[in-house]
Amino acid sequence: MSLTVENLEKNMAKLTIEVPADKVDDAIKKAYNRVKGQISIPGFRKGKAPQAMVEKMYGAGVFYEDAANILIPDAYAEEVEESDLDIVSQPKIEIVTIEKGQPFVFTAEVALKPEVTLGDYKGVEVEKVDVTVTDEDIEAEINKDLNQNSRTVDVTDRAVENDDEVIIDFDGYVEGEQFEGGYAEDYSLKIGSHSFIDNFEDQLIGKNIGDDVDVNVTFPDNYHATELANKPALFKVKIKGIKVKELPELDDDFVSDVSEFETVDEYKEDVKKRLEFHKNEEAKNKKEELVVNKVIENATMDIPDAMVESQINQMLQEYAQQLSYQGLSLEQYMQFTGMTVDVMKEQLKPEALRRIQSRLVLEAIVKTENISASDEEYDEELNKMAENYQMELDKLKEIIGDKEKESIMMDICVKKAVDIIVSESKEA
Repeated sequence: MSLTVENLEKNMAKLTIEVPADKVDDAIKKAYNRVKGQISIPGFRKGKAPQAMVEKMYGAGVFYEDAANILIPDAYAEEVEESDLDIVSQPKIEIVTIEKGQPFVFTAEVALKPEVTLGDYKGVEVEKVDVTVTDEDIEAEINKDLNQNSRTVDVTDRAVENDDEVIIDFDGYVEGEQFEGGYAEDYSLKIGSHSFIDNFEDQLIGKNIGDDVDVNVTFPDNYHATELANKPALFKVKIKGIKVKELPELDDDFVSDVSEFETVDEYKEDVKKRLEFHKNEEAKNKKEELVVNKVIENATMDIPDAMVESQINQMLQEYAQQLSYQGLSLEQYMQFTGMTVDVMKEQLKPEALRRIQSRLVLEAIVKTENISASDEEYDEELNKMAENYQMELDKLKEIIGDKEKESIMMDICVKKAVDIIVSESKEA
């Protein structure tokens, strides 16, 4: 095989990869073998038609697409592995030529890791983060505890109010026709959560149990179901129940039930200490963020769009994973919120760009400062990972390859780089 590299603008490159003819013929044979059992040709039992006969009947290129799909992953991986290219995006593949008895040629357009020119990264000045704990902070934290220990009670003597939980049946119509996903029974809806489109929830306020309510809304322009986007809809809603949270009294009995303390004063003092600890941790993280942002501001780098797109896709996968822990798929989330993939990607773009910039400048500082990680630090990091993943350390070591180890070592070095720039920063 052979590889040629053409450098394009903005840290993009076009790789042209040529696969020898004998491998092409082998891949075509594999493609034929995979599907021959499904092929029926007059005069032959199903699955017994020779490859040459199939190609004669359906054309010489009948297996080319499948053969290309067989060849591309290994050929691309092998050539990239042997090259010294630092590729930071998924490849955009295009087939140039494929023919039996001839070399297979395809191109892969990829983003290359940008070079970073560091500006000032030591002694940068950032705004001081306030860590004061106010009485309002303490009250808000106590309210969280009260809410966590609240109970839900049925309300029967008044109409729906904001913050109530209502139990409803609903049936949705667009242009007089029911639409898919617009019907539910015994649905629990928090008034004021804005989990339904438009002003759906507002139209239930003031209604009573047993009421039948016509709720008129308009689907947003970017609604995930494009056939409903920007269309008016009528929901026929039946209010079946009203529930409300009932908070416990903040007294010594409550305190002794939910904490190790006996009095409200002791409990409040502990809440204050907890808040002070969290605020200091948040301030530390915020300062790191401000310092890194300032270093990014002072640096120069040309980040290819494909690199940002890859980061966005990774973040989408991470978000889908988080949703799965709640029993939701990404598709269900988009259906409930009216969100689309394109809108989500656009919203994630600034954070994706910031993550890339942050990593690039910190790795550049690692290189400039000759920062390294020791074997002891690596082992310590593996121990933490084993605890987090609830795995035996030896089993974790077995699945960590050279690339993964290199990445972990760089993570350690990046943390050291952050420590350096933060310790030498100034607060305004």
